[in-house]
Order: sequence, then structure tokens, then C-alpha cells
Amino acid sequence: MFESLTNNINQALKGLTGKNRITEINVATTMKEIRKALVEADVNYKVAKDVTDRIKEEALGKKIFINVNPGEMLTKIMADELAKLMGGSSEGLRLTGSPSIILMAGLQGSGKTTFSGKLAAHLKRLNKKPLLVACDVYRPAAIEQLKVLAEQVGVDVYTEIDNKNPLEIAKNALAKAKENHNQVVIVDTAGRLAVDEQMMNEISDLKNNLKPNEILFVVDSMTGQDAVNTAKAFNDKLDFTGIILTKLDGDARGGAALSIRNVVDKPIKFIGTGETMDDIDVFYPDRMANRILNMGDVLSLVERAQRAFDSEESKKIAANIRKNQFDFNDFLSQIEQMKKMGNIKDVIGMIPGLGKMMKGQEVDENAFVPLKAIIQSMTPKERQEPDIIDGKRRKRIADGSGTSVTQVNNLLKQFNEMKKVIKKMNDSSKSGRRWF
Repeated sequence: MFESLTNNINQALKGLTGKNRITEINVATTMKEIRKALVEADVNYKVAKDVTDRIKEEALGKKIFINVNPGEMLTKIMADELAKLMGGSSEGLRLTGSPSIILMAGLQGSGKTTFSGKLAAHLKRLNKKPLLVACDVYRPAAIEQLKVLAEQVGVDVYTEIDNKNPLEIAKNALAKAKENHNQVVIVDTAGRLAVDEQMMNEISDLKNNLKPNEILFVVDSMTGQDAVNTAKAFNDKLDFTGIILTKLDGDARGGAALSIRNVVDKPIKFIGTGETMDDIDVFYPDRMANRILNMGDVLSLVERAQRAFDSEESKKIAANIRKNQFDFNDFLSQIEQMKKMGNIKDVIGMIPGLGKMMKGQEVDENAFVPLKAIIQSMTPKERQEPDIIDGKRRKRIADGSGTSVTQVNNLLKQFNEMKKVIKKMNDSSKSGRRWF
């Protein structure tokens, strides 16, 4: 996710390496490269220009600091501005009434039916009792797909094979939900290959009669700027309440995530990051900005770990992070559980420093083999206190793991960077300040 954009932005920021202050010349040059990176990532040109102009203005306003590190300062300013661009803060689902109704909308192929199943699984984890409703009466496989997904995640599903009236099906499903004490009804509607009048009239009819709490527009992030244009067309007709970005685990250039909020003024509420039913994340603009800038996303990593790990293990790691006691034992536990945590590239991007370390390597399950070997070659004391690992110990660890001293040094360096990020986040949390 955002791999090309991240690399291009980092390359642009390298132009400030060795500079000891912010100047109009070095900021202007860097902003030109960053604007180019955003446009190449399929961000709308006007949006890219506006955000880089704001970053430049903010950076030049801080030029009174003599010994500032321009790269670090600009990165922080960029993180703040990118977060604002994507909405500033997360917005949850508005679930009121009994039952609450969520109407799903989107083009065919956007991942709408699959995401309906993911959303049901997410709500189930929150101790809600969801009901999936199959109102796509045109695509025969859609009804069967929803039934399979419901069985897979263990939630209720309502279907009517012979009824071709979506509104009748939805109304009957609501009656069933009340009888069954379902707290949330997720209505999967029909998609089309393009926006058309029949489709919009049908879903508008559902909206007007069901009075849903949420209308969620599901969009394939891999379609880039086309996704933004489609969202605008849907919003003009439907006035939806939130956006779902799917397929962010693919080769998406990121433009949809960065542009869509600015164009339609509706919040991104969830993102899909993989193929399993657990690959759904609440969208946090500040966390996404950190990931785009290769700063990692420790909070989302912990949340995924809590879903993948057993309860005691996740509590221990979260407590260690809060107490700045995260060590190589915790790191090894996370590596061993990563297969359960979704797309491996996405997970790597959440770990501060590790994305840079793995750059240029083919990332699959085997990519972690040398890292695990290095950690497993450490003594228990070395895992708990990496600072004691001197040159002699590094040589022993390298020999024992079948790696090089350079690889051991790189792992120790990146692990120390990770701990610094965690400490700064904890310090900011204690003081009530936001670091990134």
C-alpha cells in the first residue's frame, strides 16, 4: 500500500539531508518533488498543489528555529497536513435504533459483497448481532456468495431466491431482524458496471423507504482517480454518509485515499486490506499519514495483534509498549503471528523502521526467516536488554544465525528506532500532546 508514493516522498525529503535550517529555496525544491510524487500517485493536481502549498507555508513559518532538522520538521508537518487532507480524525458508524440499518452501495467489482461480510465480522467482534441481507437480485452468484460469507463469519443471513423486488426483500428482512433480535442490518445492494439511472433509482428507493443509519459507498482504491469521480457521481445522487476503500493491499497508488475526502466531503470509515474476513481496519487519517511517510503505525499493529493473538499475549505486548518495555521477545512473538494479521507488506509498513529495512527485498513469509534466526540466536538476557550486545556478541549471533554482522547491526539499529518511536508516542500521550 502506497509503496511508490512512500518511496518518492522519502526520496524528495533526502534533498534536505545535511541542511541545518529551513529556507525558502530548499523547501520550494522539496515541495516540487513531493507535489510530483502525489500527482504520480493519482492524487488530483489541485489537491496536491493545495496541500504542498500549506506544507510550504507552515514550514517557512518555523524558520526562526536555528538548529532545526529540516527533514524531521518537514516530515512532521507533512504528517499533520496529510491527516487533515484525509479527514483529520476517524468517524465511527452511527448505530442508533433497533435495529440499525446500513445500506451498502457501489459499482460491480468494487468488493461490496465481500466487504459486507467483513463488516458483519467486525460488528460481531463488537458484540453486536448483525444480519446480512441479499438485495442484489441481478447477479445470481451474489446471493450465494453472501450466504457463504455469513456462514464463514458465523452471522445470520436473509435471502429470498425467487423474489426480484429488493425493497420487498429488505422490508421482510427488517421484520425478521426484529423477530431475531438482530441489532444491525447490513443490506447488500446490486452493483453495476457503471453509474446508471436504473441503479440509482433502485437504491434511492431503498434509502427513502428504509431510512438507513448509514449509507456506505464501497470503492475499489486500485481504480485511482476514477474512484474519486465515481464517488462524486454517487454522492450527488445518493448523499451517502461514508466511504469504504477496498483493495488497499494491492498495487494501489494511494490517490483515492488522499483525494476522495477532499472531493466529496464525506469521511472514509473503513479500509479493506486483504482477502480474509479479518482484513478490515477502521480508518484513522493520522495513522495512515504516518504509514505513507514510512513512520509505521504501532497502534493499528497492536489492534491487529489483539485480533490475531491469544488474549494474554496481546495484553502483555500492549502493556510492554505502554511501559516502553517492548523487547525482542515481543518482537519475535509479533513476527510469528504476522501470518494471522493480514497482508504481510501491510503489516511491515506498520512497524517503524522495518519498511526501510525490508526495502528492495521480495516480501513474503520467508522474508522474516533471517530476522527470526538472529533473534533466536540471542540469549534470553540479550533479547530483554539489546543494549548489552557488543561487537563480540554480534559476531556470535551472526555465526549462530547464519547471517552477517551487518544484518545483525541493521536489525539492532531498526529495533532501536522502533523503540524511540514508541517512547515518543507514549510521552505525547501522557502529556496530552499529539506527536505525529
